[in-house]
Amino acid sequence: MEIQERLVKFVTRANWVLFFIAGLTGLFFMPPDFAMGIICGGLIVTINFHLLYRTLKKAFRPPHLASTRVILGKYYMRFIASGIIIFILISEHFVNPLGLFIGLSVVVMSITIATVRELTKYIFKEAV
Repeated sequence: MEIQERLVKFVTRANWVLFFIAGLTGLFFMPPDFAMGIICGGLIVTINFHLLYRTLKKAFRPPHLASTRVILGKYYMRFIASGIIIFILISEHFVNPLGLFIGLSVVVMSITIATVRELTKYIFKEAV
């Protein structure tokens, strides 16, 4: 398996694992609006990541290569939809903004963990 495939697979799994850990931690140890922020933010970012993955996978699979405009159009539509959802969640006080921020950081955390994991494999492989 190539490194790119391995990284995408790891990040995809880590997104859900971190989302469930953060969500359950929030539910048991934080106020309800904070926990809802973590859960809503985690869902928004994880679903966006999966939709982006599907869009790019379809776009680069022959024989139907998608144009850049189609890819960017889908990206911006998701971005606008996410912005509207986040605006509604914060403006109507459904969630705590700090909890939402933590939830929105799930993909960043999983990408960081994947990077550190691959770097340690590379460094220890070189050391042996």
